[in-house]
Amino acid sequence: MRFKGRVKKDTKTKNLIKRLKPGDIAMISHKDLDEVAAMGLVEKRVKCVINVNKTISGRYPNQGPSVLLDANIPIFEGDKELFELIDEGDFIEIVDENILKEGEKIGKCILLDKDKIQTMLNIGYDNLEKELELFIENTLNYAKKEKGLVTGKIPIPRTKTNLKNKHVLVVVRGSDYKADLEAISSYINEVKPILIGVDGGGDALLDFGYIPDIIIGDMDSVSDECLKKAKEIFVHAYPDGRAPGLKRVEELGLQAQIFPSPGTSEDIAFLLAYNNGADLIVAVGTHSNMIDFLEKGRKGMASTFLVRLKVGPILVDAKGVNKLYSSSFKLKYVIGIVIASLIPILIITLKHPLLKDLLFLLKIRIRLLLGL
Repeated sequence: MRFKGRVKKDTKTKNLIKRLKPGDIAMISHKDLDEVAAMGLVEKRVKCVINVNKTISGRYPNQGPSVLLDANIPIFEGDKELFELIDEGDFIEIVDENILKEGEKIGKCILLDKDKIQTMLNIGYDNLEKELELFIENTLNYAKKEKGLVTGKIPIPRTKTNLKNKHVLVVVRGSDYKADLEAISSYINEVKPILIGVDGGGDALLDFGYIPDIIIGDMDSVSDECLKKAKEIFVHAYPDGRAPGLKRVEELGLQAQIFPSPGTSEDIAFLLAYNNGADLIVAVGTHSNMIDFLEKGRKGMASTFLVRLKVGPILVDAKGVNKLYSSSFKLKYVIGIVIASLIPILIITLKHPLLKDLLFLLKIRIRLLLGL
């Protein structure tokens, strides 16, 4: 097995994805590679991935490696020293798990094939019950600290965009967000809900041709283009008011409101819509189960649990809607359409004067032949 390519590297995979080009070799330091990060690497069509961290630690069955495997993108594991030995832009070659730079061997890497990935995932599945117990404990502990999020102790900003009695679509760049957005495209086009993008969810909307009305988040994964096109921006700040993402918005010459709050950005997006009078909230790509939260590096889901309790009566989760119904191509439908389209053509043709004369002559000819 031999791979050649130029290396792009970063300790934060989501930052690296922005710089990757098709055919690059992606070097990451990503423990328990998550599904969303892997999807980003696949979309960039990288040649292969070198991870200098544990791709699957066995703590839980993270799905990122399986995503790369399904896309036929090889993933290698190497020592942390490789991150220092290889610079951004270096051209390297991988030959039989040996890494060559300028023709000289500088280290080794191990290919994670299907069997190795499955073996490590099985360990994760075995540990899932223990991890679930810890997750529940953490969720309950954090719930006590974060209950102010839904009891009115945290002020919710007012939006300039009118949300009163309207449908609101909240988009997060999570699992299956593309398929679900496509599945509800008719709803978006017909109902025209207010569009809220949570960080990179704003770019997800742009990719489908929609302009976000509101962008909310810590501004670490949304593009400059999206921020410039959005009508309103809310920067998710720490409870003490610190908002690192605000600097980036101001450097673009844009204005934003600060939303200090615990919890995740998608949580406060729901609260923003709810408290500003939304009639219905539709969620796409949001995180709603333990694996989702473990892949985000969170030890519990207290804020999400509390927020969903509050907004639940008007919240519809579109996760997996693309799998609920999928129409299949059926020949009988096509034949029916063709026949239906031919009927008016046939009627018009039969009423043409020349064809009527021709049919009359043919009738006389048949009668003569039969002696009638």
